[in-house]
Amino acid sequence: MDLVVFDHPTLDGHRSASPHPERPERVRAARRALERLPSRRIDARVAPALEREDALQVHDDAHVDAIFGLDERERLLDLDTYVGPGTREAVLRAAGGSAALGKLLARGAKRGFVLARPPGHHAEPDRAMGFCLFNNVAIAARAAIAAGARRVAIVDWDAHHGNGTQEAFAEDPSVLFVSLHQWPLYPGTGAPTEIGRGSGTGRTANLAMPPGAGGAEYERAFHDVVLPILEEHAPDVVLLSAGFDAHERDPLAELRLSEPTYALLASELGALADRRDASFGMVLEGGYDLHALEASLFATLSAALEPRGSDHRLGSRPIAPVAEARIRLTREALAPHFSGLEAERR
Repeated sequence: MDLVVFDHPTLDGHRSASPHPERPERVRAARRALERLPSRRIDARVAPALEREDALQVHDDAHVDAIFGLDERERLLDLDTYVGPGTREAVLRAAGGSAALGKLLARGAKRGFVLARPPGHHAEPDRAMGFCLFNNVAIAARAAIAAGARRVAIVDWDAHHGNGTQEAFAEDPSVLFVSLHQWPLYPGTGAPTEIGRGSGTGRTANLAMPPGAGGAEYERAFHDVVLPILEEHAPDVVLLSAGFDAHERDPLAELRLSEPTYALLASELGALADRRDASFGMVLEGGYDLHALEASLFATLSAALEPRGSDHRLGSRPIAPVAEARIRLTREALAPHFSGLEAERR
C-alpha cells in the first residue's frame, strides 16, 4: 500500500514579516517526517492549483473571488490571519492538492496525505479566520463526493475546533464530522450539543476535551464515540484533519497528547477504513512546535500505512471526571441518531 503525497514548493512562500506561529518552518518539519518513511512507500505528486469550481463546492462566490484575487500586499484579514506576497499560490496549491486527494480516494487510492499550508479547518464558507483561508479538508470531502463517494467521514483531532468544517457540512447527512478539541479554546465553538442542523442533524459530533486531557481521554473518546459512529456511518472515504497542536509540547493549547497516542488513533482509523474497504486520507492542519509536529506526523503516517487493528485495551484506562462527563454529554446528544452508542455504553 503506497501513500500518495501532494506537496508544492510554493507552500514555503506564505510568510509573515512579523513573527507568527503559522510559519514556513512548519511545512519543512512535515517534509522531514516524510523523509523518514521508506521512499518505496511514497507516491510523491505535485499539488495542482485549485480549480475555481472545486472551491465553490465549499465557499461562496465572494470569498472565492477574494482569495483568487489576492495581490502581493501583506495585511491582516483578522487578528490572526495574514496574507502576503506568497499567500495566493500557497493557498491554491494546498487546497488544490486536497481536491486532488479527495478525487483519488473516491476512485480507489487507499492512503493519501496533503502537505497543506496554510491550514484550513477554521475557514468558513464565507470568510477566512484562524490562520485559514480555504478549508482544505472540506474541499477534499466535496471533491470525493463529486468523484463518486457516497459517504465521507472527517475526523479532526486538531486542538482547536474545526468550526469551518462543521459549518460546511452542518446540513449534509452524507458527511459525518467528528471533532476532538480543547474546550474552551479558540474559536469558542464545538460544544457537545452542536450536532448539525436540518437533514444533517446527528452527523456532527463534538468531543470537547478539558485542558490537560491526554492519551487516556482520547482513547476513551475513540472507544465510546468516534469508532462506533464511524462504523455506523459506513464511509467510503475517511479524512483526517491532521493537526498536532494537541501535543504536550505545543505552545497554543493545553492538551497532553504524545506520539504513541497519535500512532494508536491513526492505526484505529486505518484499520476501520480497511475493514470497510474504504480509503483513508490525511490533510495537515495545525501544530506549532516543530519537533512535536515532525515526530507526531511521522508516527501518524507510519501507523496509517501499517495499521495494527483494534486494541482490546482501547479506552480501558481511568480518565479525568470532567472528561468522562463531556464524553457522556456527546454520547447522549448523538444516541438518538446512532443505535450503536447505546449498545456501547459503559
